[in-house]
Amino acid sequence: MTTPAGQRILEHASALFYAHGITAVGVAGIAEAAGVTKKTLYDCFGSKAALITAYLQRRHDQWWAELQERLATNPEIDTVFDTYLAHSQFDTELGCGFQRAAAELPRDHPGFAVIRKHKQSVRDELERLTGDPDRVDYLFLLLEGAVARRAVEGTTEALERARDLAAR
Repeated sequence: MTTPAGQRILEHASALFYAHGITAVGVAGIAEAAGVTKKTLYDCFGSKAALITAYLQRRHDQWWAELQERLATNPEIDTVFDTYLAHSQFDTELGCGFQRAAAELPRDHPGFAVIRKHKQSVRDELERLTGDPDRVDYLFLLLEGAVARRAVEGTTEALERARDLAAR
């Protein structure tokens, strides 16, 4: 378990990484926002790469918990789309934190493994819900494309349309 200072650092880093981009945010700015020294940040996380990885893992864990809670009451494909529409950490203007991070991070960054795991988990969940391995690629690409359009267009229309198409 992370210390209270580590939790504060992760909370502020998460907000800053999502709002401004991973590479644009430095450890000095994160430390200042969290009210700690850079030494404390490094004592808690060891490196900016480890902090980025923790941010992405936390984001996955929170989103995944919300998805599973929703699926427990409505185990349908449209629930996956609805979770993207309703998730509190998903800003229409900024888009998917994982898509944004994937655009910034090199493939060999430890955080990229979390991105891959997240996307694969979503794809696996769609396959579980459909029971149809041939259909899952269509649904996953439909979902990912709609999520990307949400950020570009600043509206939920593409995601709502994708949900309707997936239900067919």
